[in-house]
Amino acid sequence: MPKTQPPKDKPATIHDQQLRRGAGGELHQTAGGTCPVMTTALGAPVSDDQNTLRVGARGPALMEDFHFREKIFHFDHERIPERVVHARGYGAHGFFETYDSLSDVTRADFLQRPGEKTPAFVRFSTVAGSKGSFDLARDVRGFAVKIYTKEGNWDLVGNNIPVFFIQDAIKFPDIIHSVKPEPDRGFPQAQSAHDNFWDFISLTPESMHMIMWVMSDRAIPRSFRFMEGFGVHTFRFVNAAGASTFVKFHWKPKLGLQSVVWNEAVKINGADPDFHRRDLWQAIQSGNFPEWELCVQLFDQDFADSFDFDILDPTKIIPEEVLPVRPIGRLVLDRMPDNFFAETEQVAFMTQNVPPGIGFSNDPLLQGRNFSYLDTQLKRLGSTNFTHLPINAPKCPFHHFQQDGHMAMRNPVGRANYEPNSWDQGPRESPERGYKHFPSEEQGQKVQLRPESFADHYSQARQFFISQTDIEQAHIAAALTFELSKVETPVIRERMVSHLMNIDQGLAQKVADNLGIVSLPKPADAAVKPRTDLDASPVLSIVNRGPQRFEGRKLGILVTDGTDAALLKKLMRAIEKEKGTVEIIAPKVGGVTLSDGNRLPAQQMLDGGPSVLYDAVAVLPGAEGAGMLAVAPPARDFLADAFVHCKFIAHSPEAASLLAKAGIDAPDEGVTALSGAKDVDAFVGKLGQLRFWAREPKASA
Repeated sequence: MPKTQPPKDKPATIHDQQLRRGAGGELHQTAGGTCPVMTTALGAPVSDDQNTLRVGARGPALMEDFHFREKIFHFDHERIPERVVHARGYGAHGFFETYDSLSDVTRADFLQRPGEKTPAFVRFSTVAGSKGSFDLARDVRGFAVKIYTKEGNWDLVGNNIPVFFIQDAIKFPDIIHSVKPEPDRGFPQAQSAHDNFWDFISLTPESMHMIMWVMSDRAIPRSFRFMEGFGVHTFRFVNAAGASTFVKFHWKPKLGLQSVVWNEAVKINGADPDFHRRDLWQAIQSGNFPEWELCVQLFDQDFADSFDFDILDPTKIIPEEVLPVRPIGRLVLDRMPDNFFAETEQVAFMTQNVPPGIGFSNDPLLQGRNFSYLDTQLKRLGSTNFTHLPINAPKCPFHHFQQDGHMAMRNPVGRANYEPNSWDQGPRESPERGYKHFPSEEQGQKVQLRPESFADHYSQARQFFISQTDIEQAHIAAALTFELSKVETPVIRERMVSHLMNIDQGLAQKVADNLGIVSLPKPADAAVKPRTDLDASPVLSIVNRGPQRFEGRKLGILVTDGTDAALLKKLMRAIEKEKGTVEIIAPKVGGVTLSDGNRLPAQQMLDGGPSVLYDAVAVLPGAEGAGMLAVAPPARDFLADAFVHCKFIAHSPEAASLLAKAGIDAPDEGVTALSGAKDVDAFVGKLGQLRFWAREPKASA
């Protein structure tokens, strides 16, 4: 790998200048002139607010960087009592089962024996909103896993997106400040569609890859059960001989990927702001336990040196076509917490929680997280003894001399509370079993700079965009348009379009046209010329990787008095065979009387069960009920929304007039009339596609 430390007399590169200037190279000025010099809280002038002090351009961070420590320290203590980020979360218990022994690459105890099950707890979350915000915000989703191994807890604190906005942890307070409610007005809540966020992003070219992911459907998942998780950073496996292998972690959902469309997300937040929580609760309580495979990308230093991008850069991925993933185990969630506060709210995840055999790389964002998380737990949970809480305590034996402090629930027993001691009491270190850091060799000056190998901000952003289907690309353009339309400052909108010019000119033109920008700006200055030779990575597309089955999904069936009992029974059995679930919607939640005279209770009344809550819908009214539904606005909305959201729709002959009232004058192949058993089979056979995407260009026109 080429050396990244510039000679002392080398002038600053374009990349280095961008880290101290705006995306267009301008010096930041206020209306009254140049901004004052930034200082620490005690007044010491700051020379670099963009980079953490480290050993060499790609080396580990140094604790003596007092500006970074003060900045993160203050940021970690800004909010009480909820989390500063990931405040809205939901968790569940389960287990991790190892597939094969990985003793060749790691000494991690829980990865040694095939078939061994290790207890686990998972917390899913949104990032930007408060505890009281809605589930389906357009946002990154936290995917934090705590595995209680026999040699201590392992916390894989990841997201549902494999990259991040920033390359250095010193910028974390800035990105979060920008996306939170603006401090002078206290809004918007759980939304990035405002000036502060896009101002920061437009001045931070390294964020462009993440922006493509966040503006894609990945940011509005249908369910926690249908989303991937990623460790984001490059970690290390270390085996018993002390040999190191780099590793990146991926969680792959058994039920496949699925998202919603934006208009649907907005309506779900109104109909059920707890949509994701309710979905996970119902799945586990009904015995449909969510499951993910843990997959790894393993590689050595030679691969790292030959890869097109720096493996320490958290804004980059290693495409699976370049380095395939290897499944090493499965995660199953099978039990909800007994008490939400005691477990989901008080669980403390920390990236530095690793058992022997798992270690760290010099990724500067990971290095900062390792410092920050412990401090955060002290603020949130009020004591250094937060590890005494059952949800955080290891499930293996533990022994140490830590004592006293607020809320101490246990203390060392006996005379000795120190070591070495003459009383032959208490624990001793074990050179054989104890954790050993990988002894990587580091060299270089103590500097604050970003390595040149981190400087390409656009090539993988472009690769992600071209890897999407046409429909997904249209969603990205629509998301950018919506978000930037809420930005009141024209120069910010134009600055963002200048970045899009470096990603895809067609995307830039579409967004500019939608925003009323008459002429395209010149492309933003790029530290490294964007590459156009990176191949598309089909695995990055949700639509291309559809599960092709309806398992784990929900069909909403709208019924009335007189609904054909035989037809309904046939449909319900067919969905059950596909391992899906059915929810009955009726004019009244008390239910309806079917054609055979039997009473059928409903789970939802029509006004409270809109079609946005379901993956597909069927409308099976009786003859009189069809006339009643035709003049009921909620019934028309039920069908109209399902049609616009490209869902598969089934209907009985009696519902034909209702389709016309809902504006569905020309039913397509995604709309199935149910006249008999064969029609039911045909309809259910289509559901594995999840959406009839061919409808969207016309339905949304």
